[in-house]
Amino acid sequence: MANRILAFWREPHNVEVVKDLLEQGVHWETVEIKEVKDNPFKGKTIVLTGTLTQMGRNEAKALLQEMGAKVSGSVSAKTDFLIAGEAAGSKLTKAQELGVSILTEEEFLAQI
Repeated sequence: MANRILAFWREPHNVEVVKDLLEQGVHWETVEIKEVKDNPFKGKTIVLTGTLTQMGRNEAKALLQEMGAKVSGSVSAKTDFLIAGEAAGSKLTKAQELGVSILTEEEFLAQI
């Protein structure tokens, strides 16, 4: 990703387009980068499965990403944790087969 950003700014045409946009009054919002504090999910790959009863799946995904985790849609050998809600299915089975650490929704919530 960083290489793509550097490549973009190395192109004189791109720099000129951005300058022209700024001169025309186009401005981008400054994004505040939050420092991610150490937590059990920082730098880990997480998969969600089943129905989460305490929060929506999108809310859980956003929370995990804010904590520095990568949320994946499928279980693989690279998965660190599977968070299993009610009626978990094939993802739970695959995680068990691969020896992935499995957390219930309650165990997940206790760690955040």
